[in-house]
Amino acid sequence: MRLAPLFSALLALPVAALAASPDQTTPLRDRMSAADFHTAGLDKLSADELAHLDAWLAAHPTTRTKMVTSNGQPVFYTDKEKRAAIETHLVGHFDGWSGHNLMTLDNGQQWKQVGSDQPACGSASAPAVKVKPSLFGGWLMYVDGCNGSVHVERVK
Repeated sequence: MRLAPLFSALLALPVAALAASPDQTTPLRDRMSAADFHTAGLDKLSADELAHLDAWLAAHPTTRTKMVTSNGQPVFYTDKEKRAAIETHLVGHFDGWSGHNLMTLDNGQQWKQVGSDQPACGSASAPAVKVKPSLFGGWLMYVDGCNGSVHVERVK
């Protein structure tokens, strides 16, 4: 019975899928180097077994899933990524905090105010801002001309 080579080939599938080109219909022999094909034991498969494996791979293309929270909100920073301060400017005019602000930064990011804090601020056009990581995965936004920061979360 040829289960051992087939089992080895199936174990190699995740590696092959990661290295695969975007065209999932390309035969596996063409996606891998001859050395990788041999090392994975795929050269031990019959022509029918290899054709079946190629058909299975074509029917199960690699997909990439964006990370979202349980309520469907996007996750912009995973636990593996270092959260760093962002220094940029707000787009447009800023008249202070209302408790429900939605701000667009000139780097294209959008942040919304999630705290009820409303430090005193002056009115300004395209003021400088700094968004800094805070405790427990939160973020604080400092707007030039304001006497404090507010809690924000990224929405885009």
